[in-house]
Parts: sequence; C-alpha cells; structure tokens
Amino acid sequence: MMNYTRLLCKKETDSYFGSPAAYIFLIVFLIFSGWFFASPLFLANTSDMRSIFDMIPLLFMFFVPVITMGLLAKERSNGTIELLSTFPLTDEQIVMGKFWAALKLIVIGLLFTLIHFITIAFLGTNIDFGSIICGYLGLVLVGAVYASIGMFSSSLSNNQIVSFIISFAIIFVLYMLQYSLFFIPAALAGFFQYISIGYHFSSIARGVIDTRNIIYFLGLCIIFLRLAITVLESRKWK
Repeated sequence: MMNYTRLLCKKETDSYFGSPAAYIFLIVFLIFSGWFFASPLFLANTSDMRSIFDMIPLLFMFFVPVITMGLLAKERSNGTIELLSTFPLTDEQIVMGKFWAALKLIVIGLLFTLIHFITIAFLGTNIDFGSIICGYLGLVLVGAVYASIGMFSSSLSNNQIVSFIISFAIIFVLYMLQYSLFFIPAALAGFFQYISIGYHFSSIARGVIDTRNIIYFLGLCIIFLRLAITVLESRKWK
C-alpha cells in the first residue's frame, strides 16, 4: 500500500511544483511570515519566534484550504477520480497520497521560515531551543490537521471554491473556539476549550509536550481523513 501512496504523493508534489501554485504559496507565505517577524523586531526592538508561532496558524487558515481545495474536487470535476479508480489504488491510498503531498508543501514552507531563526541567532539573542523545537512541532501538527480538513472538504464537492469555503469554515471554528468561551455556558466551557485547535497549539508552543495534545492532533487527522475516504467510497454505493 505504501508504494502506491508514495507514488501518488510524488505525482501530486510534482504537480504542485510543475505549476505556479507551489511557488505562489511559498512566496506569499514567506512575505507574510517575514512581515510578522520583522514588525516586532523593528517597532519594539524584540527578536524571538513567538510572533511567528502565533501568526502562522492564522496564515495557514487561509493558505492550506487553497492548496488542498483542488486535490479531490478537481479530480471529481474533471472525472479523473474514476480514472484513478481503474488503477490498483484504493480510496485510502488516493486520500493519503494527496494528503502527504499537501503536508510536504506545508513543511517546505515552514523550513523556509528557519531564516528567521538564523536571523535571531545572528543577532546574538538568547535562544530557547526547546520552545522553538516545540513551536515547529506544533506548527507541523496544525498543518497536518488543516490538510486533513482540507482533504475532507475537497471530497465533498466538485467545486473548488465550495471546498475552500467549507475547509476555511471548519478550521476557523475549531481554531477560534478558545476565544469565544465567554459566550459558552460554564458547564460546557471545558469541553469546547478541549476541542479548540488553538488551545492545544498554544500549549505545545509554550514548550510543553503533553501526550494529550499529540493525541488530539493525530485524532483529528484520523477523523477527517477517514471521513474523506468514506465520502469517496460512497460514490460506489450510488
């Protein structure tokens, strides 16, 4: 199974970089992340990765739905999803291959932000390596969850714009729940806080590796990828 998944991942990665999509994503993402890094550096004379770690999940909220919206929706629209089914590929392999390609692009984008870390080191700032490593781990996990949500949303429609809207809406709600707890009855606040992506990411970004946070992110990935697979399989039931 892994060989076919890897081949499809490579095909999708080549497709990203064979068109302007990946380059536009990387350039625009780096411009925005650079702005949020440079602003406190020049305005407040502070240099750390905190501003980057705080803003990238919000940037991903827009960028990840863009890079995932066509992964399945475009295949459905063009009718090539049925062509894929004629190959020795299961629906699980199709979803996972495309998911890993999207996550690979996200990780490449994060690797480019290491230039900000190099800048901090060059300036002689005291570096907390533990919190930086945890911050990047948290960003990869957030990116994985966003990509899995994007895969699920892309499986629901053959219209890429609709897929983008669905993906953005789900991500926005799950991330922003922690900021709306005062609207929620106290008895339910703990539950809604726990299902908030922002709450778990904030914990990891502070340098705290809690297995509950890891389980939360991996669990969300599994749930949304499983839903995407189920949606694809449902076309065979009609």
